[in-house]
Amino acid sequence: MAWAWVCASCCRQLAEAVLSTSSGVGAEERTPLLGPAPASQSPRFLILRGPSTLNAGFSCSPDGFSSSASPFEGHMEVGLSTDSSSPRGPGATGASWPKAVLLADLEQNAKQGECTLPRAASAGLAPVKPEASQSSSPGPTSCTRPRRVAEAETRDTGSAGPEPKDQLLCCHGSLETPELRRGQLLTIPDSPSVMLLNGDCSESLKKEEGVADLPKENGLDEGEPGDETTGQEVIVIQDTGFSVKILAPGIEPFSLQVSPQEMVQEIHQVLMDREDTCHRTCFSLHLDGNMLDHFSELRSVEGLQEGSVLRVVEEPYTVREARIHVRHVRDLLKSLDPSDAFNGVDCNSLSFLSVFTDGDLGDSGKRKKGLEMDPIDCTPPEYILPGSRERPLCPLQPQNRDWKPLQCLKVLTMSGWNPPPGNRKMHGDLMYLFVITAEDRQVSITASTRGFYLNQSTAYHFNPKPASPRFLSHSLVELLNQISPTFKKNFAVLQKKRVQRHPFERIATPFQVYSWTAPQAEHAMDCVRAEDAYTSRLGYEEHIPGQTRDWNEELQTTRELPRKNLPERLLRERAIFKVHSDFTAAATRGAMAVIDGNVMAINPSEETKMQMFIWNNIFFSLGFDVRDHYKDFGGDVAAYVAPTNDLNGVRTYNAVDVEGLYTLGTVVVDYRGYRVTAQSIIPGILERDQEQSVIYGSIDFGKTVVTHPRYLELLERTSRPLKILRHRVLNDHDEEVELCSSVECKGIIGNDGRHYILDLLRTFPPDLNFLPVPGEELPEECTRAGFPRAHRHKLCCLRQELVDAFVEHRYLLFMKLAALQLIQQKASKVDTSTSLENGGPPSSESKPEDPLGPEAGSEEEGSSASGLAKVKELAETIASDDSTDPRSREVIHNACKAVGSISNTAFDIRFNPDIFSPGVRFPESCQDEVRDQKQLLKDAAAFLLSCQIPGLVKDCAEHVVLPVDGATLAEAMRQRGINMRYLGKVLDLVLRSPAREQLDHVHKIGIGELITRSAKHIFKTYLQGVELSGLSAAISHFLNCFLSSYPNPVAHLPADELLSKKRNKRRKNRPPGAADNTAWAVMTPQELWKNICQEAKNYFDFSLECDSVDQAVETYGLQKITLLREISLKTGIQILLKEYSFDSRHKPAFTEEDVLNIFPVVKHVNPKASDAFHFFQSGQAKVQQGFLKEGCELINEALNLFNNVYGAMHIEICACLRLLARLHYIMGDYAEALSNQQKAVLMSERVMGIEHPNTIQEYMHLALYCFASSQLSTALSLLYRARYLMLLVFGEDHPEMALLDNNIGLVLHGVMEYDLSLRFLENALTVSTKYHGPKALKVALSHHLVARVYESKAEFRSALQHEKEGYTIYKTQLGEDHEKTKESSEYLKCLTQQAVALQRTMNEIYRNGSSANIPPLKFTAPSMTSVLEQLNVINGILFIPLSQKDLENLKAEVARRHQLQEASKNRDKAEEPMATEPEPAGAPEDLGSQPQAAKDPSSPSLQG
Repeated sequence: MAWAWVCASCCRQLAEAVLSTSSGVGAEERTPLLGPAPASQSPRFLILRGPSTLNAGFSCSPDGFSSSASPFEGHMEVGLSTDSSSPRGPGATGASWPKAVLLADLEQNAKQGECTLPRAASAGLAPVKPEASQSSSPGPTSCTRPRRVAEAETRDTGSAGPEPKDQLLCCHGSLETPELRRGQLLTIPDSPSVMLLNGDCSESLKKEEGVADLPKENGLDEGEPGDETTGQEVIVIQDTGFSVKILAPGIEPFSLQVSPQEMVQEIHQVLMDREDTCHRTCFSLHLDGNMLDHFSELRSVEGLQEGSVLRVVEEPYTVREARIHVRHVRDLLKSLDPSDAFNGVDCNSLSFLSVFTDGDLGDSGKRKKGLEMDPIDCTPPEYILPGSRERPLCPLQPQNRDWKPLQCLKVLTMSGWNPPPGNRKMHGDLMYLFVITAEDRQVSITASTRGFYLNQSTAYHFNPKPASPRFLSHSLVELLNQISPTFKKNFAVLQKKRVQRHPFERIATPFQVYSWTAPQAEHAMDCVRAEDAYTSRLGYEEHIPGQTRDWNEELQTTRELPRKNLPERLLRERAIFKVHSDFTAAATRGAMAVIDGNVMAINPSEETKMQMFIWNNIFFSLGFDVRDHYKDFGGDVAAYVAPTNDLNGVRTYNAVDVEGLYTLGTVVVDYRGYRVTAQSIIPGILERDQEQSVIYGSIDFGKTVVTHPRYLELLERTSRPLKILRHRVLNDHDEEVELCSSVECKGIIGNDGRHYILDLLRTFPPDLNFLPVPGEELPEECTRAGFPRAHRHKLCCLRQELVDAFVEHRYLLFMKLAALQLIQQKASKVDTSTSLENGGPPSSESKPEDPLGPEAGSEEEGSSASGLAKVKELAETIASDDSTDPRSREVIHNACKAVGSISNTAFDIRFNPDIFSPGVRFPESCQDEVRDQKQLLKDAAAFLLSCQIPGLVKDCAEHVVLPVDGATLAEAMRQRGINMRYLGKVLDLVLRSPAREQLDHVHKIGIGELITRSAKHIFKTYLQGVELSGLSAAISHFLNCFLSSYPNPVAHLPADELLSKKRNKRRKNRPPGAADNTAWAVMTPQELWKNICQEAKNYFDFSLECDSVDQAVETYGLQKITLLREISLKTGIQILLKEYSFDSRHKPAFTEEDVLNIFPVVKHVNPKASDAFHFFQSGQAKVQQGFLKEGCELINEALNLFNNVYGAMHIEICACLRLLARLHYIMGDYAEALSNQQKAVLMSERVMGIEHPNTIQEYMHLALYCFASSQLSTALSLLYRARYLMLLVFGEDHPEMALLDNNIGLVLHGVMEYDLSLRFLENALTVSTKYHGPKALKVALSHHLVARVYESKAEFRSALQHEKEGYTIYKTQLGEDHEKTKESSEYLKCLTQQAVALQRTMNEIYRNGSSANIPPLKFTAPSMTSVLEQLNVINGILFIPLSQKDLENLKAEVARRHQLQEASKNRDKAEEPMATEPEPAGAPEDLGSQPQAAKDPSSPSLQG
């Protein structure tokens, strides 16, 4: 479906979604957090368990939150990694944008929307209203009318755009900021000290480093972007809304809540989405007989007030309006059809949550209360039971009941009689439609200015006269209702279902997410789709009829928008994000058209490889080395990687965001084996020669170099955040030229007078491990690891994350050296000169002894708390001493020299990106500087090997990082600045690690990633030789060779189907670079696997020991289905959803019918919402300090701002919702937790993919909140779904699986399915023992859980055995006196007593036979409360021990509650107790009637 405007009712849910203020949340008082504690220790409060990679956003280490390992790493270096976290780029949203006016408020009613924060003052800020929630965001507040933009904007919809008025693109300055006429203040929290260090320092360090050491660091200058967020900004909150009455023809009047900031057009959108008025598109609104202007704000309408009556008046149609109407009707008919999501069009994507929750969780909680305790069917499907070898593919996309399409019409299409002849035009005919109704009646319909009526034409005979019944209807739907009873019935049902869906299932995502499997779908007739494909749409974007969008102008104008205060910044960020997502979509479509041969080249006479294209104002070039440009760098291979390097450069310069410096819109698309770079066009560049236009940099890799003072000034501003050194090089006349970037970076002033930089492929310094330079020795760590190795190209650069980590590591080293010397000085106060000599040698030596550096660094990370305190003190000392004492100046001078700082008076490390560039020469005078720079690069290369890779492996072994698939492993590597070409080295280290057993999962994922990446490299060149008609045959043949056990698959050549009479010898339009079109058909599995092993060795320097897929599976424990998923995601293949018999030796697994599609793999820039991110960080910090309520409010604010910038769908919003859900859960508000988590799951499915590791984790969280809300069967089906996805993505043997199985086992124990429960818990025990070691506390907990189930089964011997194991672990790890050890020993006594009692009873029976007098045995059925407590513990939600005073209050409270409960027992109305002990299963959960106690400040942290 197109994104089918979000209907009013959904909007209401969405609104509550997006603006949930924490209702009924306690925690007014501060509940301080204690230090970190092992999971087993006495309760303590900690949120978010966190493998950082999975929580794709904000990982939480045991000591609270840290966003250091998050995709948002580093505020200034925005956008480095989020987009790689999903192989296809994470999605985000905002399917509609340019509009001249802000709809400040998408609000249902003031109460819902007004996010007033009760204790805002103490949190350091008050609420902000999502000022500019433009139509792109289905509401930060209450989305009564989300994205009401005429529909053409939201999807690519040909002629159906809104009036040109609506088209004034924001970029042309037409966006007016809403008046700030509102009444509350907002102070932005000072932007965290992220900017201080030159690098993304660990969160704690950022907090510790005061502003004191600003001069000492290589941070940002005051003037740099980002800093203006400090300071207090005042923003005012808006006036409240009011309601108006709507009178529409044919239905009862209804009232609608509106806000003065809204435009009249908003109300239009709501009416077009409401169930009873959705069939109208061409109408105007009248107040007291006067027509309201579409684009005026409601507050400017005279006489409009509370209770005013707005009349809907039908307007005459024009051709444009008639088209919009037909398109809208088609969208309504298709609104539940998932085919757009399977086909990857119009930013639709899949979501399956509703299949497992039976609709919306909020309702089902109330609906099913009565049934919930009926026997629950808990039997999981066979294939997800522990130990099952079967990995079916079909359950990945279960059939959704709503998808069974209700057929309203058989055909609705444009008639062949269009356009009307002149004489009919003069009768008002606009166009003709042809319809076949569900009853098989064929009718011809005229769309005229007055409406729609039947005419007498047939397929072969034109007769435009009206046919009977002579019924003229203003809406096509009304006409069809008249002539087809089936249509009338089904259309009504369809609209009911449409408005019941969760809005998050229907809103478009900002970037397209593709599905790698799809069921067999019928291809239905669709007039709109056909028209879109054939009209001039290929050449024109649909926004402004008859005119293409000037992408460059839009991208640059949005950057120029003002950014002095919060509303301006929100507006600017939203504009940038929106234009970027539109540009990415257009560039992707263009790149596919180019490769499919549908675009004419601008140099058609050249050979195909060298052709360039312009389409829709975007310039496309192919990834081939065109004019031997990259000859010295590796030819075509270099030309292939240059675009991604360039994109990384664009990303970084965009993130630094210097005013006056412009980059090109850049998107890199891999499609059908080709790499296409799409760029916006610099005005005037096509009219001039490149030589004339480049006024800065070099066009021939350093032979001729020019510079320009304005460029130097602009680039100087980026040099500090990007650590780029201003340096001099020689040109071909031996003149010195000064640059502040690499020589390849070119500066061009466009005809618009803007300063553009392009070719940023060498923004970062070269990676010497992969760049052998004759006569240069690398440090010992590198040579030991076998470096330098020659790579296929010479464009290997270090990642920005690595540069930052290296600089930060050097900063710690600098501080330590300075500290040592200062301490020596103070100690020796005897003789200044000798003390300085003592200080001298260590520092000068410390360059060669850099090996100590890295170790010191890793040590430092271990003991960071104490180390950082020292560093902080030291920084203060230096800051205070600096001016007065020459000796401390000397100390700093020595330390600077030792760490390679470019300044002698402060720590400042920068790199010269031109060092070791072939063809670049430096002047004599700079030789010292060049020598130091070379050393710095060698140190950085050594740092990667000696610090970053071991650090990653250590984090994996300690389960701080938990990769689940190739994408999450790649993300973890990139966050530490490790390029993928080091994957072989990472695996070597894993194999040599003493914790090899604990790293088994990383080894498997790494090997799988290595194999699929090598296969992808081969697949790329393989596909280039295939012509379009042989594509599906070629891909299925490749997959057979790669994954099928069938020994000799034969390729079907496309010539089989049809014989052409004349074989045309020379094809004009051969695919670029294509050689022999059937060469692909001779590939064999043996040859492919030999090539894969060779590629792994050449590229990753890793020796695979396998020569077939079966051997790989056997040797490395891989799964074929996982390999299939990985290769499909990496190459864009979409295959048919069915069970494949990979292991059959009699027939190949894939036929050409199984390959459904091939999608592009798109890399693009991901613009960020910086203010929202600050709020998020401040909220995390508050939560960490124990201020839950304030934290919650800040995170709600962050959510509003994220919504403001990204619209409703984005990976960062997902992280926000997850955290909010967690907080609400801890504060006892289960309903709110459930609703937020449900949104997080839907968003993760839609934006990251239905089986992305992040989605699996969201499913687990949701299951926990469902269980707490007594929705047991839902909780189970969610956990089963999570386990199935986990099996598909990785398999059973993963540390995360232990957690999942513990969850499943506990829930099954709670519903008394003991045998099933044991299967899962015992599997969890096995996995925990393997990954955490038999002595770990997690294993002790696992033993205890198993013992409890055995106790419930009255098998006391087994129970005792497991509990003893657990007790032993507690005793050895924690000591006799620890609470856990005591608890365990108590439980052992209790078990022993029960065992003895049972034995006595048995003896009694043996002695006296059946007449024995047996006391009834007491078997403990587990209480829901105890099960939930255990669930909280294993999921890392621990609660805070209380002070004495709290305990007194608590006792009184418990007593009071007890009386209440006694009283209410008779009425069977037990209420829900405190946060951690939810009501016994089945008790009605009426949160509305909770006693005040639950909202009492003490309750959040209770554990009675």
